[in-house]
Amino acid sequence: MEKNTLYKNIALKKYNSWKVGGTAEKLYICADKELLSEGINHKRITPPFTFIGLGSNLLIRDGGVKGTVIIMHGGLSKINLEKDIFYAEAGVSCSKLSKFIARNSFIHSAFLAGIPGTIGGALAMNAGCYGSETWDFVENVLVINDKGEQFKRTKNEYITQYRKVINKKKLDEYFLATWMKFPKGIKEDAEKDIKLLLKERKEAQPLNWPTAGSTFRNPPNHFAAKLIEECGLKGFTIGGAQISNKHANFIINLGDASASDIEKLIDYTIKKVLEITNICLETEIKIIGEY
Repeated sequence: MEKNTLYKNIALKKYNSWKVGGTAEKLYICADKELLSEGINHKRITPPFTFIGLGSNLLIRDGGVKGTVIIMHGGLSKINLEKDIFYAEAGVSCSKLSKFIARNSFIHSAFLAGIPGTIGGALAMNAGCYGSETWDFVENVLVINDKGEQFKRTKNEYITQYRKVINKKKLDEYFLATWMKFPKGIKEDAEKDIKLLLKERKEAQPLNWPTAGSTFRNPPNHFAAKLIEECGLKGFTIGGAQISNKHANFIINLGDASASDIEKLIDYTIKKVLEITNICLETEIKIIGEY
């Protein structure tokens, strides 16, 4: 499909890592921030907007998505280093940025390699793993609003929490890029940290199946995977969706799952864990679209 072109009624299964969901009423693959602003400003690209990177923390319902779905991955892919500040557009994969940072002899970026999404998504949900979170290293962000206006904002204009980011003025804006700062270090050590993390991730997670990463947030003082496993839910299946036998906080698509199968399994898991442990799990993934 051509970049910077508006399409209608496009299947979204290939735009999310669970490989499920309906169609986008309209779809736009963004490869130029200025063309996006111009299209929104001149009402060629119309709201409501749904921005998607790799769709790795996303469940798209079978009824599809109204409005315009804007795809960032494969389009907004610029990445550079200037005066010890890393700039990355929203469509850059977290893994690619992690390796770029290490290659330039900066450290503490390994956690990004464990996030199976793009920088835009990582900014939106303060994605993290292995003790670090995206906004720990953010200096500034570039955003766009529903009028197509772009603004550079500072970190202190946001409240950052566990898997949550809130604009202090409650502005309805979307992330286009970020400027991040990491400590200087030794290239070989930084690259070794990434390799070790990726090895641990491959051994612990069901990466050979369509999945959306961790389905549930870890409740305070608990691990979601441990709670689900203790409730005997490993391997539990609804339709084509299954709680992974390898890691209980991953729901996998066995090949023919519908979004409805996955959502029912999520709801069932929340219900059973609450019944048995009195702890209410919250989803880490975002659910969008029509039933």
